[in-house]
Amino acid sequence: MNASLQTLSFTINGREVQALRHETLIEIADREGIEIPRLCYAEGMEAVGNCRSCMVEIDGERVLAPSCCRHPSQGMKVTTNSARAVKAQKMVLELLASDMPEKDYTRHNEVDAWAMKLGVGKPRFPATRREPQQDASHAAITVNLDACIQCTRCVRACRDEQVNDVIGLAFRGQDAKIVFDQDDPMGNSTCVACGECVQACPTGALMPARDAALSVPDKQVDSVCPYCGVGCQLTYKVKDNKILYVEGRDGPANHGRLCVKGRYGFDYAHHPHRLTKPLIRRAGVPKTGDFTMDPTTVMDVFREASWEEALALAGGTLARIRDTNGKRALAGFGSAKGSNEEAYLFQKLVRTGFGSNNVDHCTRLCHASSVAALLEGIGSGAVSNPVMDVTRAEVVIVIGANPTVNHPVAATWIKNAVRTGTKLIMMDPRKSDLTRHAHRHLQFKPDTDVAMLNAMMHVIVHENLVDRDFIASRTIGFEELAKNVEGYSPEQMAPICGIDAETLRYVARLYATSKGSMILWGMGISQHVHGTDNARCLIALALMTGQIGRPGTGLHPLRGQNNVQGASDAGLIPMMYPDYQRVDNPDAKARFEAAWGMALDDKPGLTVVEIMDEILAGSIRGMYIMGENPAMSDPDANHAREALAALDCLVVQDIFLTETAYLADVILPASAFAEKAGTFTNTDRLVQLGRQAITPPGDAKQDLWIIQQMANRMGLPWNYGHVSEVFDEMRRLMPSIAGITWERLEREDAVTYPCAVEGDPGQPVVFVEDFPRGQGAEKGRARFVPADIIPANERPDAEYPMVLITGRQLEHWHTGSMTRRAGVLDAIEPDPVALVHPLDLEAMGGRPGDVITITSRRGEVSLYARADDSSPRGAIFVPFCYYEAAINRLTNSALDPFGKIPEFKYCAIRTTLGGEVGQQGSYGGGQILAAVAQ
Repeated sequence: MNASLQTLSFTINGREVQALRHETLIEIADREGIEIPRLCYAEGMEAVGNCRSCMVEIDGERVLAPSCCRHPSQGMKVTTNSARAVKAQKMVLELLASDMPEKDYTRHNEVDAWAMKLGVGKPRFPATRREPQQDASHAAITVNLDACIQCTRCVRACRDEQVNDVIGLAFRGQDAKIVFDQDDPMGNSTCVACGECVQACPTGALMPARDAALSVPDKQVDSVCPYCGVGCQLTYKVKDNKILYVEGRDGPANHGRLCVKGRYGFDYAHHPHRLTKPLIRRAGVPKTGDFTMDPTTVMDVFREASWEEALALAGGTLARIRDTNGKRALAGFGSAKGSNEEAYLFQKLVRTGFGSNNVDHCTRLCHASSVAALLEGIGSGAVSNPVMDVTRAEVVIVIGANPTVNHPVAATWIKNAVRTGTKLIMMDPRKSDLTRHAHRHLQFKPDTDVAMLNAMMHVIVHENLVDRDFIASRTIGFEELAKNVEGYSPEQMAPICGIDAETLRYVARLYATSKGSMILWGMGISQHVHGTDNARCLIALALMTGQIGRPGTGLHPLRGQNNVQGASDAGLIPMMYPDYQRVDNPDAKARFEAAWGMALDDKPGLTVVEIMDEILAGSIRGMYIMGENPAMSDPDANHAREALAALDCLVVQDIFLTETAYLADVILPASAFAEKAGTFTNTDRLVQLGRQAITPPGDAKQDLWIIQQMANRMGLPWNYGHVSEVFDEMRRLMPSIAGITWERLEREDAVTYPCAVEGDPGQPVVFVEDFPRGQGAEKGRARFVPADIIPANERPDAEYPMVLITGRQLEHWHTGSMTRRAGVLDAIEPDPVALVHPLDLEAMGGRPGDVITITSRRGEVSLYARADDSSPRGAIFVPFCYYEAAINRLTNSALDPFGKIPEFKYCAIRTTLGGEVGQQGSYGGGQILAAVAQ
């Protein structure tokens, strides 16, 4: 038995207690309800014992001991409140308090709080420290080193938890101080503004900028983050219906950690651009994709209306199109930003009110190919293991993903795992920040994923590194796959993918032979015409080596938006009812017809890009879009804008006048994330409860109410009284969440599915014994699907010699409609930028900050060049969040034939120096839509 797990007995303040050898005295005291002062100690951090405020007396020992880093022994006698111990505790607090400035930012510091508890009066000693100047150079964090007690909690938060390595303790003696990088102003440092240091600081030395945390909230509301799929739990601090600031909460996915978006991206809800009244397009005003109109003319395009008028026009017009042109003349886009209940009701409205399956959402543009491959090969589109399992893996492959930007808190767990010995393999044409932590970085040539992965499988097959028992008992199709990879030796594939044969062999062996290997991937895998084939290869790697169905193994496509997983589960997919039950399956169709009380269409609906094509072909005449912005997010965005403008009726439900809403006939003002309650499912299959913290502004309404009102206008007699009623209906139709009750979520906040029966704990790791696919002899078995090299739809040539890669920025999310209206986030990254390799920029004759114009066969965009060697030469990376430089005007709408996902990650371009960046300020600057706010 591990000695540290042995129980022992000792006394603390005369009370006999039981403890484990590895526990510290302060942890045991906390458990026993005994208060000991502490400043440098924080739960979850490495104990350093440098503040000496937690000193206790141990019988038989000459000196006092710091309880934060002292462990118990059998029979030990500890006293926390002896005269000697208390005198030492008081002295430390008094000395620290003597140097503490009496400023607003130190009003709630822990030094004063503990001094009050111990009865320490006004310090007797004069202040001895020098008065350093305040550092307000950072948009998110203000540095007040006159309040710093050098407890190093901020250092450990940055170094050990987030592993960003920005904050250090430098110099000696009187000159010792906290520094950022090489003693830079914080605003000039490499700080990523996760705010972990602010949350850790006990004194106010590090605080939210502009004194954001000085106001005392009148309530706090526990909820979840509205951004990426990690699903961090947080607490809103609210006063007078305004969110003052946000703190991380100890949720299963984040354990108190947040990123810059989660901590500082909340004030978009209070932005003056918020839509507060329904708007109707004025008669005779044409729809145009030109969004650069003068702000004074915005209200010449739209007029305010009552809810009754707007709903009657929206619902009535769509109903007339349905009745006149047929049920398939309508389509709907739901939202991965909304709740599970909103997604469920939206798809139910389209299927029962519109009468077809023409419903989709942004997962089509993110992980549709991953889901297609997973359903085909494994029988489930969900992840097999939670992100946190990286801490239990020996080898972790991250391919086609940039977690430090897109899933920052998940990236911290990966970095933590590396520090404890996990070998990280990064595979990506780009070089992300995680690369510095990698055991190997395979920077393969863009578009050569299948060549590289097949070469790895070739090695595993030829060197007999496969798990024969797993293959024989739990899979089908291995012989066909083995035959297919025969022609993909590392030597043959090395010149194609750009990775030398020996490295391919080494990584293949490492992955196959470890006790636990895990694969995480992102849209660098999925957003290709061969995205499904890319995912098929990853699935095959896991199956042939048996690296699935156990903790620390498995397959995890990282979800990009906060509820992509839940929205997909809830049925926002044109070929699937909730829980991935196919619409053309007679049994599934009969089940939902019985539940919803009407006949349903058995023909799979159209996907996002297909809908745009059918609008211009004349077969789709009306659309209802909730919380999506296809005018920015769709490939070949000019084509998408032309299609949206051609609709007879476009109804948009949103919180801002987005680029899509600007093309609408009716705009319905909706609720921001913090203004409603509902459930959200993160990338780990964790169903979590989001609680309402504030009320919507003006006449804006909650989304569930709007969807119901639209349903009523379409002839559906819906009358859900509370969001929990919708969730209960979902439970009855979705076996995966049947065991999760609303009451349990209110009590526990989060439950992992599948959870089939009430009381089940949920299953973080799935596919332990079998796979949910197949019939007859194939039932329960996963399927190998071979893949061959398919080139990108559009290759570089003499006219367009470079490659465009699109994606997200750390500070901005999706199309920017929320984050660019968040003050801190927009201040950190206000301008549209292209990341260009320094040598490519030099070859153009340009310098960092110059304007460059990027041109593809579909359009051109001008934006600022940023020298960045994360992309290889010949490739340029551009975030798609910038309205004034909408990069998706350039991207290719060619589709993966299986997932129907467009090829965002690869299109041919050329670049020229110069150009004019489009009109700015439509988001953070607050120019173009000011008239609406007025």
